[in-house]
Amino acid sequence: MRIPPLDGLRFAFGTLTVLPVKVTRWDRQAARGGMMCAPLAGVVVGGLGGLLGAVLLLLGAGPLLAAVAAAAVPAALTRGLHLDGLADTADGLGSGKPAEAALRIMKQSDIGPFGVITLVFVLLAQVAALTQAYGGSWARGALAAVVSATAARLALTLAARGGIPAARPEGLGAAVAGVVPVRGALAVAVAVTTAGAVGGALSGTYGAVRTAAAVLVAVAAAELLLRHCTRRFGGVTGDVFGGLAETAATTALVVLSLG
Repeated sequence: MRIPPLDGLRFAFGTLTVLPVKVTRWDRQAARGGMMCAPLAGVVVGGLGGLLGAVLLLLGAGPLLAAVAAAAVPAALTRGLHLDGLADTADGLGSGKPAEAALRIMKQSDIGPFGVITLVFVLLAQVAALTQAYGGSWARGALAAVVSATAARLALTLAARGGIPAARPEGLGAAVAGVVPVRGALAVAVAVTTAGAVGGALSGTYGAVRTAAAVLVAVAAAELLLRHCTRRFGGVTGDVFGGLAETAATTALVVLSLG
């Protein structure tokens, strides 16, 4: 069944951001369109974060404050759900318990020591990398914010591909698990990588290569985490999707900070 593009966009922005977008359809077909459009939500979220950082930098703020703002906007526009998912995933993996017990730990409202430690180091890495980017120029900082947020949502598209089961019968993970055809997921990955290379090319050939590499390494890191979580939990959950997004975003920023 062909899904109208607007239904996919509404699903993507309505479930992956706090922007006032009403989800008009909540079924597997709409979920497929939404997860394939997920990187577009990343462009908007990262763009708003990058823009705020750039404005602060142009107004005389230092690169560190610009970086904090650029990292804070995506967290705010997702209600911190991806960061919360990262923390819960870290607690589940760090518990060393069997899948059923680990999933119960992940559903608890509190955050354990593994989650806290993971959040601290991930946010430090993100801010440090963005600080270096904004230290280069406002344009480089804004590009880093957009690329990292887009790569994060690309990781969600790839994690929702066919063949990846849900760990639970309910929740967002179950709603989107396996909805994206493998060929469709690969096509989106090629499109995002190409767009990243074009954006990076504004600063030269090396910029194009580095940006494309940032996207590819980011989704590779997310894929490793996805496979580990699938083995440990028996599939994906909403928390795992959040962990994948933050892993990809952080990895992309680290790669962009090199050289």
